[in-house]
Amino acid sequence: MEASASTGTRTMRFMMEGVGARVIRGPEWKWGKQDGGEGHVGTVRNFESPEEVVVVWDNGTAANYRCSGAFDLRILDSAPTGVKHDGTMCDTCRQQPIFGIRWKCAECGNYDLCSICYHGDKHHLRHRFYRIATPGSERVLLEPRRKSKKIAIRGIFPGARVVRGVDWQWEDQDGGNGRRGKVNEIQDWSAASPRSAAYVIWDNGAKNLYRVGFEGMADLKVVNDAKGQTVYRDHLPLLGEQGPGRTGPHGLQIGDQVNVDLELEIVQSLQHGHGGWTDGMFECLGTTGTVVGIDEDHDIVVSYPSGNRWTFNPAVLTKVQIPVPVTSSSSDNQTFAVGDLVQICNDLEKIKLLQRGHGEWAEAMAPTMGKIGRVLQIYHDGDLKVEVCSTSWTYNPQAVTKVASSDGSVPGNSSGERLSALLKKLFETHVSGDVNEELVKTAANGDAAKCEECLKRPEADVNGVFAGHTALQAASQNGHLEVIKILLRYKADVEIEDKDGDRAVHHAAFGDEPGVMALLAGAGADLNARNKRRQTALHIAVNKGHAGVVRTLLELGCHPSLQDSEGDTPLHDAISKKRDDMLALLLDHAADITLTNNNGFNALHHAALRGNPRMERSNIFWSKSSFASSFSCVKC
Repeated sequence: MEASASTGTRTMRFMMEGVGARVIRGPEWKWGKQDGGEGHVGTVRNFESPEEVVVVWDNGTAANYRCSGAFDLRILDSAPTGVKHDGTMCDTCRQQPIFGIRWKCAECGNYDLCSICYHGDKHHLRHRFYRIATPGSERVLLEPRRKSKKIAIRGIFPGARVVRGVDWQWEDQDGGNGRRGKVNEIQDWSAASPRSAAYVIWDNGAKNLYRVGFEGMADLKVVNDAKGQTVYRDHLPLLGEQGPGRTGPHGLQIGDQVNVDLELEIVQSLQHGHGGWTDGMFECLGTTGTVVGIDEDHDIVVSYPSGNRWTFNPAVLTKVQIPVPVTSSSSDNQTFAVGDLVQICNDLEKIKLLQRGHGEWAEAMAPTMGKIGRVLQIYHDGDLKVEVCSTSWTYNPQAVTKVASSDGSVPGNSSGERLSALLKKLFETHVSGDVNEELVKTAANGDAAKCEECLKRPEADVNGVFAGHTALQAASQNGHLEVIKILLRYKADVEIEDKDGDRAVHHAAFGDEPGVMALLAGAGADLNARNKRRQTALHIAVNKGHAGVVRTLLELGCHPSLQDSEGDTPLHDAISKKRDDMLALLLDHAADITLTNNNGFNALHHAALRGNPRMERSNIFWSKSSFASSFSCVKC
């Protein structure tokens, strides 16, 4: 009975979280032109059962389709459902985190694309990619895009002519039933549901935003469709293939083996509100654990060989495959497992040949030849992800030789050579002896004493960078006040930027650390500093929902109305997030309601745009005299 309840819960979660996905016909489609034809797009409205889904096509047709056993549909875009990969960024358009499907290059270290960029032919077309449908789900290795077929998608896209659809509830904004409008742009209905709405200009001159995917809703019906981008059809996942009864909404189920393979600072940040982070959890880094539970908040309980159990945000976990036998380049069979120590082939011509079709060869891999590394992951085709020389690469299993199993045993060595000797050799390539690396790591971990010990060394640089961040940035995001005081005493530069242009104040905003913000302000930090997206710390705090940081920043005198690269002020962002508490704070600190963003919307427009008539007028707006009195001056 308990197992059935658990399965039922996973099924319900999948069905809830799949609603709103944008889909096209799949490989077993047999329903004629209900969808409008090959490549035409629809929206998942709801699930009748774990085997059957209801789709509303952009042409207005609604019908049931198979999503188990036989697969009638492919997922074109899951971003409207809210699926996001925390801790990731598209390396082309810089979207972070990546919403919808994540596409990870199998041949370049730490290179990701969002769906728009992947299908837009960004990065090398000869490189193979992994498709990651949801955080924690199994990675699916795909053929290079240059060998794959592209098709055009059609439906509600810019230029399409539309009328009101099945879920219309906006009175006569369109001019009346049957009146037409033109889609101007695809936008986000909310920050948590990207690409789920269309901005329409009606023939009567009215303009507004309408749902096309948000919560499965279809406010519009197309009468003259428009072409969207072209996509690699066969690279898209099948709706239901990782669905109910097989995985949870995050792609994980009890019994799965998982690794934590993100940077420590990102893991610590993502753990806020998901069980937190303690020093004892360091055993989880580089160690495979087993999923033993999934709680009501979708957090994952993982058991480790030590007997400890830790609760994780599913976004920090990667599912690993169970060991599979593969054949080495010799006549011997090698069976690999996560944690095995392996030696990389030392013959350049041979390894280049072996790597063809197995992650390929990159010149940056040359330093790994002959070195010992550790198996981090085994992919479904037997290829190995190996950490070696402080990097990780994908290798053909025939390009490596196992030198020690994860349990410490050594193949062909009856005397049982000690694993510690091999580990010493392994970490000769991993421990750089760089005091700045040690400084940043200890700052991130909050070890004030060790941090000061590092700073006393003559070769130490208080502003040294490791993994793209300074010690001050790492400590600021994690709220380590004592460490920050030490770093400031050693003249840490509060205005150094990371690769995204974020300074220590931005990191404090990300980490929800108002105390750190006050400390940095006292040290002279510019609270109005902007990153590469022209966002201030206040923008970030509002978008992250960190009210304490918002209040602290405003009390410290930061500018309340600077505009980011989209022209949005923190007030625009607070409206998008539907945070009345932040609206009140911003208005109390004289936020400018008349500034317009790049779409021409000021705060009043934005409130109407985001809420539509369905959204009740907020008491916050109408209780502020400065806001209400300006209404007559705003050109609508």
